[in-house]
Amino acid sequence: MRVAAVDIGSNSIHMVVAEVDADGRFRVLDRAKDMVGLGGRTHNEGVLSAEAMDRGVETLAKFRTLADRHEVTRVQAVATSAIREAANGGDFIRRVKRDVGWRVKVIQGLEEARLIFVGVRHAMDLRAASPTLIVDIGGGSVELILVENGAATWLDSLKLGVARLTDRFLHKDPPREHELDQMVTAIDREIAVVKKDLAAQRLPASVDRVVGTSGTMLNLIAMAANRGANSTEGKQQSLTVDAGEISRLRRAISRSNRDERLKIKGLDAKRVDLIVAGACVADRVLKAFSAKTVAPCTWALREGVLLDFIRRHQRGIEETARYVNPRMRSVMRLARHLGETSQHGTQVAKLALQLWDQLHDALGLDSPSREWLQCAAQLHDIGHHISHKDHQRHSHYLITNGELLGFEPYEIDVIALVARYHRKSPPKEGDQDYSAISPDLQATVRALSALLRVADALDRSHFGVVRSVEVARTNDKLTFWLDAGENDAALEIWEAEQRSKPLRQLLGNEFGFAVRASQPETQSQTA
Repeated sequence: MRVAAVDIGSNSIHMVVAEVDADGRFRVLDRAKDMVGLGGRTHNEGVLSAEAMDRGVETLAKFRTLADRHEVTRVQAVATSAIREAANGGDFIRRVKRDVGWRVKVIQGLEEARLIFVGVRHAMDLRAASPTLIVDIGGGSVELILVENGAATWLDSLKLGVARLTDRFLHKDPPREHELDQMVTAIDREIAVVKKDLAAQRLPASVDRVVGTSGTMLNLIAMAANRGANSTEGKQQSLTVDAGEISRLRRAISRSNRDERLKIKGLDAKRVDLIVAGACVADRVLKAFSAKTVAPCTWALREGVLLDFIRRHQRGIEETARYVNPRMRSVMRLARHLGETSQHGTQVAKLALQLWDQLHDALGLDSPSREWLQCAAQLHDIGHHISHKDHQRHSHYLITNGELLGFEPYEIDVIALVARYHRKSPPKEGDQDYSAISPDLQATVRALSALLRVADALDRSHFGVVRSVEVARTNDKLTFWLDAGENDAALEIWEAEQRSKPLRQLLGNEFGFAVRASQPETQSQTA
């Protein structure tokens, strides 16, 4: 399965595309980002501008083209501060759905922090004995995650994003002293609340190491490293800089105008207008937590979204890899959705197909009916989702209304009816749904349901006692030889004998069930 995770931030939009294997492992195929400035003046004025929305939709349309070229089948798109705070954020979400075809989920600050932690934890060893603070500086908000022994013990989201602060405080170039003082006062006020909260919860208020994520923090770390003897080329993930370097960098760029900042080695030119606010936030956080070093992590929210999707959809990913046929995949997802997560359906389907392979000629069944039988076997017990009593009738209803993908309506009717008649009474002419299908399909339903009744009986205990069944003919007599290994299949044989009457009538043969010679004492014959 190929999955795209999209992070629609206040300043930038990011996408990562990955190939996810059935066991949950994945390989990143592509990355894309664009500094759209979607938030703009949103954080202080409360609305997204028409121009910003146009830029956002245009970028997402390009990302959609890239995702389609990679044959992405699932897209997980989340939006953060700018969208959740804008009065017209819903308009943007609806426009993305209409023009791009993607559904976007707006997440709250604490959820954003959790997903950032999920991404960082995958990329870095956070099991240090001393606490670590993860700092993600975005356009609209700053996420802080305190990590102790590899676990996130505290998370918070502060309205201190670089676009928000720049728009609110920094109006001159270079910034005036009073502008910087007002901004730092606002930052310190928010951090003081954080420190008070940590103290109330008796959590560490100082750390040795800060891990910086997001473009602003990564750029600051790269700039700080380039001010020394270090080169950042090709080793961004492995850089570690002294917290004092961030402080010295903050003082330097706060006194610089735009042209002077553009000459600083390592600065991303697209961040030239926002980097002053970013440096001030980073410096104040580092000082408040007495941090000694800062390390970068290139994995953050979008990777966290990807990893969280894999965790929540592991069964679906396995099904996608296992069932290439989209029709069968749809069947398995309906079964999982309705709580049929045991192996009984799969075991019954296996035995039913073995019976079909050996008896379809005698029963006059054509090749499409094999898949119908498999589907009915997988779904025959989903009626338990409604009630155990008469669950075969509930299975019929759920299959009929389950929106199975790729099937013609008449095929769904057959599958539902076969499941309906897997127990209790066999098909009768007076049954309304059965009478509504053509005579040829009625004959198919009678034969397939007879096979399903026997297959279901052969897994009576739901423990997979019978591993396979082989039908042998001697003159006019059939023997169903069961491979049960060292298991006792007496219960399964007894159940099959009780439920095999419809099949005996269709075949017109005397037959019986027997276990292979390893357990000859359980042999039984019935007429």
